Amino acid sequence: MREMQFTAIALMALLTLKLLLLPVKVTNNGVMNRSRWLMLGATVVVGVQFLLQYIFRLREYGVTQAVMLNLSLLIPATVLLSFALLCLQRRLEPRDIYIGVSTWLLTLALLTFAVVTDGQPLLSDTPERRLAERVASVCFAFTQFYHAWRHLTNLKAMHDALSNYYDRDMDGVLRWMKFSIFFLPVVGLFIPLIVFFQGPWLAVFSLVILGGVFFLIDGFCSYVVSTSPARMQEAEDEGEGDDGHSVMMEDLRKTADSERRASMPLDTENLRRVDRAVEQWVSLGQYRNNGLKLPQVADELNVPRYLLTGWLRSQHLKYADWMNSLRVDEAKRVMREHPEWNNEAIAQHCGFCDRSYFLRKFKEATGMSPNEYTAIHTT
Repeated sequence: MREMQFTAIALMALLTLKLLLLPVKVTNNGVMNRSRWLMLGATVVVGVQFLLQYIFRLREYGVTQAVMLNLSLLIPATVLLSFALLCLQRRLEPRDIYIGVSTWLLTLALLTFAVVTDGQPLLSDTPERRLAERVASVCFAFTQFYHAWRHLTNLKAMHDALSNYYDRDMDGVLRWMKFSIFFLPVVGLFIPLIVFFQGPWLAVFSLVILGGVFFLIDGFCSYVVSTSPARMQEAEDEGEGDDGHSVMMEDLRKTADSERRASMPLDTENLRRVDRAVEQWVSLGQYRNNGLKLPQVADELNVPRYLLTGWLRSQHLKYADWMNSLRVDEAKRVMREHPEWNNEAIAQHCGFCDRSYFLRKFKEATGMSPNEYTAIHTT
């Protein structure tokens, strides 16, 4: 156990250093820099927790003594990780902070009250302290599940924003965030349990959680230096990178206004207007241009963006799904008329970003590969 604690201390020190050495493009961005400092705080707290366990050998005194320290420090660490994700999603709200901080303060109050009222030395194991630890663990689990609900709600909104802006699936943009959102509720479920364990099971669960923390923070470092945050922000508000809270809130307000307009049912006149524009645009094969974003298509159709978004909603389609459908239909036509074309040429002609993406979307739409489709329709 002491070897694992020492390894955890060294690992947290390395992750802290990595967060501190992120490039200027991260530190100059208000949202990403705030998320970085929240991640940094969580890393330092986890490192301190393992350092104190290592120095004072609390597990040798008993489970209760170690649990008191774990709850006192692991709760703020996981809350800070949740805050960092919410901040990165640009959706950290006062209620999130209130619930997270309140849980930690309640835990400290419960543990302090138990220590003061039982009249025993600090490192004693008493029924009052065990009860306080169990109550604090339950509160911690509920807090983590609340934050998980917030993350999942935000993730869906972010996924919808990507699907209604880019002409292809952009799941890779949110891959790291999906893992993080899955990991945090698992921590919220298992930490209140494993802190009471001893022996091999404690070591196994601790290694799993330590590995998850490493992947979360290391993945955060990779995410913020990639183009994914910029793509995500562009899809959500089409604004320039924010450098302050007021700009961010203004961007979100504009996005909300646009979403409200798009969610309103279109009248018959506007539906017909978009129908005519889409029919003409499709007949010209404009959808075969790769990299089309929704605002660009709205300009080519000569309709406001919210009208195009509302029209897609009336068709129960997302923009990316619509573009994929048009391109798959074009691919079917090409394969019937030009069975000699290879998949690379078909993908390029139809506007797919690459061959592998074309193969995947064609299989999803038809249930067969392009070669199987060609064999059936040319015999």
